[in-house]
Amino acid sequence: MDIILVPGLWLDAGSWDPVVPALRQAGHTPRPLTLPGVGAPAAESADIGIQDWVDAVVAEVDASAGPVILVGHSGGGNVVWAAAEARADRVARVVFVDTVPPPSGGSISEFDVIDGVIPFPGWESFDEPDVADIDAETRATWAQRTRSVPARVPTDEVRFEGTARHAVPVTILSGGMDEAAFREAIAQWGPYGAEFDAIADAEVVALGSGHWPQFSQPERLSSALIAAVR
Repeated sequence: MDIILVPGLWLDAGSWDPVVPALRQAGHTPRPLTLPGVGAPAAESADIGIQDWVDAVVAEVDASAGPVILVGHSGGGNVVWAAAEARADRVARVVFVDTVPPPSGGSISEFDVIDGVIPFPGWESFDEPDVADIDAETRATWAQRTRSVPARVPTDEVRFEGTARHAVPVTILSGGMDEAAFREAIAQWGPYGAEFDAIADAEVVALGSGHWPQFSQPERLSSALIAAVR
């Protein structure tokens, strides 16, 4: 199975390096992506928005010979969900890595724009549970490998014209919550809860990790991805 791996903010295709070997060993074809404008200065990325990222993923789906699995980490979840709406007949499953399917009008978040782009804000800017399982060496290594993202992308809204995505099976790989806790929490998130409830086939798997399991617990994430594909 082709597995299209979409990173979250500030990350490129190389952020999936820790899990790619296990996916290949399991017989799959991992296809990690670097999305448009990542690492580019404002002069080259100012006009790039979330739809450009979605279009890049849709193009990868169209380039596949058969059905694909879409995997989105963090903000990449918004991207893969919109791509699933556009190509619901080509997507066998969507896997969300410590993120949730957004409703129409949802966006990623807001971050400081510096010199026309959004650089990585540093590990210290995130809640402690998100980063608690990333040791100092790993933090230093991956902080050096982060890249800026286009200024528009985090606040751009995803818009859905239809509901085809709701028929695509979904796996939520939840870092800090088990299924019961996840379902209780998302029920309180207004339109996000309604979006999740509309999915015909959704499972929640607890990873017991922080927000970046590809860095902190790659073996566990790899196993969870392989299980989701099966």
